[in-house]
Amino acid sequence: MQSPLIRFLDRFFALCGLICLSPVFVIVYLLGKRDTGQPIFRQERVGKNQQPFTLVKFRTMPVETASVATHLVDASSVTKLGAFLRKTKLDELPQLINVVKGEMSLVGPRPCLFNQVELIEARQQRGVLDVLPGITGLAQINGVDMSTPVELADMDREMIQTFNLKAYFAYILQTAIGRGAGDRVKSRNR
Repeated sequence: MQSPLIRFLDRFFALCGLICLSPVFVIVYLLGKRDTGQPIFRQERVGKNQQPFTLVKFRTMPVETASVATHLVDASSVTKLGAFLRKTKLDELPQLINVVKGEMSLVGPRPCLFNQVELIEARQQRGVLDVLPGITGLAQINGVDMSTPVELADMDREMIQTFNLKAYFAYILQTAIGRGAGDRVKSRNR
């Protein structure tokens, strides 16, 4: 899935994004500083071949929020700024740093937490963990998130098996125009 051409495109687009979007980074950082005091969120995630790496995002929840999968967190935990960042996907922008470092691709399976054992096992069985995780992919543009581990792993496998340059650009474009959604948080009435 990560051919030399894709790795080149990943790094090129990520660097361009970091440069061109630097004013947005500064604004979101400053707003986040007022919102939570610590606008950058770092979390250990499962990378290629189950190697750990530190994922970087803009913080969308208070600092004291438990470090669990998003679908296990109550919606009331998301700050007002955080809700905007999630809706616009601006919270994901710092992951361009992970792409430049070679820990992630622009397109690939979303990296999970090490405590998401069911998802890790399903992905391991389907060969999903043999590729770099990504910022977006087939599951994300179709609204499938980590709350349905087997369905997610199946969709990740489908993406890997059918991946080509056309799909790479299609997933990026569909994400950029707002198709799909991030991981859902629990509604208050559950």
